[in-house]
Amino acid sequence: MRLTQLRSFHAVAVAGGFTAGARLLHISQPTVTNQVHDLEEKYGVELFLRRGRRIALTRLGEQLFALAQQIFAFESEGVHLLEDSGELRSGQLRIGAVGPFHVTEMLARFNQRFPGILVRVDVGNSQTVLNALRDYRIDVAVVAQVSHDVRFHSVACGRDPIVIVVNRKHRFAKRRSIAVDELQGERMIVREEGSTTRKALDDALHRAGVLPDVVMEIGSREAIREAVIKGVGIAAVSEVAYVPHRVLRMVRVRVRDEDVVRVIAGKVLERVGG
Repeated sequence: MRLTQLRSFHAVAVAGGFTAGARLLHISQPTVTNQVHDLEEKYGVELFLRRGRRIALTRLGEQLFALAQQIFAFESEGVHLLEDSGELRSGQLRIGAVGPFHVTEMLARFNQRFPGILVRVDVGNSQTVLNALRDYRIDVAVVAQVSHDVRFHSVACGRDPIVIVVNRKHRFAKRRSIAVDELQGERMIVREEGSTTRKALDDALHRAGVLPDVVMEIGSREAIREAVIKGVGIAAVSEVAYVPHRVLRMVRVRVRDEDVVRVIAGKVLERVGG
């Protein structure tokens, strides 16, 4: 059974005649008549009782009509689903981000413009997020680096300075800024491998020929904050992620003579390379 045959049968049943059914489908009446005839002949059945110009559904025709109603209702729902999704009236957007601070403002604007789209956000370091994008577990990645991987298309969204956070009793605490070379030998808490905050700091230290004393590697912003508050060491964090402690047990110090920044980029998977 071809869908065109079922569509002609359904139109004739709805309109109450072959001519009216043809008008409903915007095709010729002989075409509709032939399609219904071919359907009946193929299966050796009678779907309409023909009494001159009047027609009526047979018992089998009534059963097929009920099924056709469901089929075309589902078809209509499918069309609406695709149209709504294509026009961003409904659907889901999966985003991976290096932190909630980098996507909150963008997501607020997106939600105002497309309130029907459900947004799901997963947070991780840049490498974790890019791996999820590569594996199609997310649709868009907001990361703190611009890679040259040919599989990804990226657009720079902004620049995120790296700052140093210290315990309020540290000698840097009363300074507004420090030079990179002042980090020589400093006890430092660093992020895990794959973090672009760590990479931005490491690149700046390497350019300046500075070697701090790395005492701890932690993969959590919250755990780094607590370690700094307890005086374990100092740490580098993105300025946008820095939240002043309510009792000022931790303060921020800027790096004045080095461009220590992360370029925040939105990426989508454009094509799969070798």
